[in-house]
Amino acid sequence: MAHVDEYDETMLAAMDLIWGEGFMAPGGEGNVDLLVKGLDLAGKQLLDIGCGQGRPACILAEKYGAHVTGIDLEAHLIKLSTARAVKMGLSEQTEFIQVKPGPLAFADNSFDFIISSGAFTQIDDKLAMYQECLRVLKPGGTLSCYDWMKTEGDYSEDMLYWFKVEGLTYAMRTPEEHLALLKQAGFSKVEVDDRSRWYRYNVRKEYELIKSELYDDIKDLIGVEEAGHFVEDWRALTVVCEKEEMLQVYTRGYA
Repeated sequence: MAHVDEYDETMLAAMDLIWGEGFMAPGGEGNVDLLVKGLDLAGKQLLDIGCGQGRPACILAEKYGAHVTGIDLEAHLIKLSTARAVKMGLSEQTEFIQVKPGPLAFADNSFDFIISSGAFTQIDDKLAMYQECLRVLKPGGTLSCYDWMKTEGDYSEDMLYWFKVEGLTYAMRTPEEHLALLKQAGFSKVEVDDRSRWYRYNVRKEYELIKSELYDDIKDLIGVEEAGHFVEDWRALTVVCEKEEMLQVYTRGYA
């Protein structure tokens, strides 16, 4: 099945206002720091799966000294990432490549580290992707991911409604399922760090800002109708977070 782009300019502009320019996940630079906490990236080869607009990749290159290869399915995101790296003088430390869904187009043992922020949330066959990550990691390498996950059981009506309003593809699993799949893929050690409590507090703050202080800015960027849709999207997101049905979790697998 051919990939259909899901992140249009209006969504990117609104996310820039809420999460910071170039970020496509909550937490901004703090999220990037948590992904690589305790890892020595200086001079190492790092793969960023689902690089988005390239802001995290540029932080990893500039702040941590990594050589970053960013991949994404959407051509316009790769263009934005490349332009950002050029503007920041990081072209020598970064490369951004549009890819197709499926196996990673890299040789075995290509990378010291792999990070991903939100990409596995949208991948249905997580086991196959974890296996691919292990294949392209060097011995002793680390996979570090941040994903939106779910609690046990079927999706609730609130969750299904949020998916409908959100308009993005989600394939959520529980933290326990992620850990089991990492082990099944062959990682020697796996870890999980549930940070849902932090975002349950912050998503309410985001929602209140979107419908008040940020509303006029969002309206000017994307129009009245889209702004109203965005407010409803964040209201629905707030519901599933505060009901503790949707989780924000960091996982690691060690090769």
